[in-house]
Amino acid sequence: MNPDSRAPIALMTCESGREFAQSVADHMGLPLVPTTETWFACGEGKMEIRANVRGHDIYIFQSTVGVQDSFSVYDRFVMLLHCVEAAALSDAQYITVITPYYPGARQDKRKGRTREGISAGLFARMLQAAGANRVLSVEIHNDAIAGMFNPAVAHLENVFLTRHLVEWLSEENLVGDVVVSPDVGYLERARAYAEELSADLAVLSKERDYSKPNKVFRSTLIGDVNNKNVLLVDDIVDSAGSVVAAIDELKSHGALNIVVACSHPIMSGPAWKRLSKVYESAKHENWSFDFVGTSTVEHQNTPNWYHCFHIEKLIGTIIQKINSRGSVAKVHKDRE
Repeated sequence: MNPDSRAPIALMTCESGREFAQSVADHMGLPLVPTTETWFACGEGKMEIRANVRGHDIYIFQSTVGVQDSFSVYDRFVMLLHCVEAAALSDAQYITVITPYYPGARQDKRKGRTREGISAGLFARMLQAAGANRVLSVEIHNDAIAGMFNPAVAHLENVFLTRHLVEWLSEENLVGDVVVSPDVGYLERARAYAEELSADLAVLSKERDYSKPNKVFRSTLIGDVNNKNVLLVDDIVDSAGSVVAAIDELKSHGALNIVVACSHPIMSGPAWKRLSKVYESAKHENWSFDFVGTSTVEHQNTPNWYHCFHIEKLIGTIIQKINSRGSVAKVHKDRE
């Protein structure tokens, strides 16, 4: 064990997060702690740790969204709570939850209505109650979610991908003359991409109908994309309705080729079909369309227009920095 480390590292995973966890473990040259996840016929579940983790610095992985099994976000989250509590009751020294996509991140405020919960805060309180000391997530939807954790109990480690992703996009020739933010809320992150690429910046002012999920009824472009290749950046793509509307708006203003890049490619419901139609239209109209996601959400058998930026090595490096009390800011580099 490194003399500077706070405790021996132990990597552990829920079954829905196993593919991601195994990849991180392989990069780190460490085994996964053996566990047994059980689901009873009634839908109840439990987690059993099958090795001694007393006094260890434990990192628990869970993918809360994805298509690799039939479990819902809530099934996966509750199993994560079981896993955290099992580690706490096994006398782990520190417990860090690694959930690349933070569940409930888009439910971070009431959006003008008063009779609804704030799920991002509810999930934070539940993780703390189960025994988590830290939650590590990637490009969380709203930085303010960090304030939903009690710092005396746990805190949020938010991993920023901008510079790493920009380097990879440049290597893969998946960049543009202008970076476009899909809405005003993501403008500062889009500005960081534009600065890294020395590109122009534009933004779509998006008007949503909050009475309906994933519904945008009007989008207005601020900036110039005429005769320019566009890199449209966002944190989350769910059903892809907003992305398709944004692409239509950009093309109507004279944009040439379009690359969409997002941190969390949830791709639920009609997303694949909608984006495939964009790709087919691009081929027919003689312009190029590419979509970039990251491995925060795993997808199998993806089409040739889909490109994945793998973050497992980065997460492994951050785990080592946390364990050795090093600087995480110097790893993701855009929060010095």
